[in-house]
Amino acid sequence: MTECPECGYKLELKDMEQGEIFSCKDCGVELELFSLEPPVVKLAPEEEEDWGE
Repeated sequence: MTECPECGYKLELKDMEQGEIFSCKDCGVELELFSLEPPVVKLAPEEEEDWGE
């Protein structure tokens, strides 16, 4: 178990895989699971606009 880096909400990482992107249930920010042991969660990178190119 770890905390959201944005709001401090306790995150349960059960049944998750490294690299998975998910939303915090409290504040809604997108997070990425960088490591399972020890649990490391960081803000997910924002997707860049494609602009139809």
